[in-house]
Amino acid sequence: MRVTLLLSVFLLVTKVSFSQGSLSGNFKANINFFERDSSIKADNNPLYDHLLSGGEGWLNLSYSYKGFTGNVRFDAFNNSNLQNPTTALTGAGLGMFSLKKEIQGLTVTVGHVYDQIGSGFIFRAYEDRGLLIDQALFGLHLKYTLNKHLWVKAFTGQSKFLFDRYKPILKGAVIEGNYGLRKEKIHITPGIGITNRTMDEESMSKVISTINSMPEKDRFVPTYNNYAATVYNTLSWGDFTWYAEGAAKSKETINNNGIFENKEGYAGYTTLGLAKAKFGINASGKYTSYFVMRTSPNEILIRGIYNWQPIIAQIRTQRLIGRYTPPSQDISEYSGILNTYITPSEKLTFNVSYTHINRLDNEKLYRELWVDGEYHSGETWTIHLGAQYMVYNQAVYQQKLKADYPDIHAITPFAEIVYKLNAKKSLRTEIQYMSTKQDYGSWAFLLLEYNIVPGWSFALTDMYNIQPNKTHVKEAKHYPNAFVAYTKGPHRITAQYVKQVDGINCTGGVCRYEPAFSGFKLGLTTSF
Repeated sequence: MRVTLLLSVFLLVTKVSFSQGSLSGNFKANINFFERDSSIKADNNPLYDHLLSGGEGWLNLSYSYKGFTGNVRFDAFNNSNLQNPTTALTGAGLGMFSLKKEIQGLTVTVGHVYDQIGSGFIFRAYEDRGLLIDQALFGLHLKYTLNKHLWVKAFTGQSKFLFDRYKPILKGAVIEGNYGLRKEKIHITPGIGITNRTMDEESMSKVISTINSMPEKDRFVPTYNNYAATVYNTLSWGDFTWYAEGAAKSKETINNNGIFENKEGYAGYTTLGLAKAKFGINASGKYTSYFVMRTSPNEILIRGIYNWQPIIAQIRTQRLIGRYTPPSQDISEYSGILNTYITPSEKLTFNVSYTHINRLDNEKLYRELWVDGEYHSGETWTIHLGAQYMVYNQAVYQQKLKADYPDIHAITPFAEIVYKLNAKKSLRTEIQYMSTKQDYGSWAFLLLEYNIVPGWSFALTDMYNIQPNKTHVKEAKHYPNAFVAYTKGPHRITAQYVKQVDGINCTGGVCRYEPAFSGFKLGLTTSF
């Protein structure tokens, strides 16, 4: 009786509040059914051996009322393979919550905060569900607008890990501006930021224990605190844009492939662009030296990272090319890309780019020469043709033995053709061929897709190891995929049968190795 009364009062208050405020949200869920297939290495883990199914879901709610904005997200994982594709993750709870209020130029946020300083070199709190990355800062975030040209931000808290938090404390501050010069013909948006990470006693004890186990000549005295600073600016002048950032961090303990070292770090990034009506050119460069930003050196892989490295190599959407996307290297890298495009007419666009990535000791990491062109024939045909030449240091990027996995040299021509039958129906096909003697050998890829706007989408793909490298694979294999999606209003339902080869999966420039997958996938997204 008492519970019923309390529930009735709550529902009444909620109804009155919602009638005065604004509520919105979204929901996403994935369900996997695992089908054992030893021929593609989809076996020998609990998911394929006996669990057989799993999934994850997220419900986001946002409510605004009288200057207050509240956000909450419920996360659920039931035998999920998202965190580690070979083991099951099960857990549920509040994945994120925050409350924000604006008070006469001051914005106060408590709870989980997402923000970044500059391009992210010294701090970036963000979410990427494709790799189960949620680097929210749990704590306090303040932003104060001094005037129309200048504002400051400050924050403190702990970096989030699933339903818990890493114990070290993060602090930071930034001042940014926006100014027009020479009668607003030139705009600059400068900024300067600092961060401080303080390790806790438990994390430091693990660091000291590891250092004491090292040879005496390699030992050093670790520090609890790390400090980092960055200076950046964007200059816009007519068709010209230039962004530049330089960052440095104090000496601290870092984990360099399992070896603890006491190093200071430096990083720099710049990009220059010129955009005309029929011509454009963009050049970017990056330098990193021991610029590792983690809650503690005890964390490995994608755990404990509280910054983000700008990406030089372009993320390619082609399935075969995407297998060898080079992630940024925070220990040692200097890199550059030059990208140009020409649009001689409304129907034609051509693009040429070159990417060059090395370690600081000049070890070759990645090379890419890219050429493509796109032709539009009114509203009926779109034809996209291109080719890539690539050199990829598999030993470094995938942490494998150089003797067994030499650099990959590959040439990949591709074609994409879209034909619109009418205003609602279209056909799309992709054809790709990767010629290489390294890794698994040469590949062929074919996609056929039929779309009915706004409701249905059907696709069939096959990735075929047409000329296998017998050193790593016994025989040529097909990896088929059948996909269907239905969209109605805010709802989207997807279903697919998947055979996926093991390899690197990259999302937002963060990459990780994923084993082969065999089975069915269901998905649902909706918003309100």
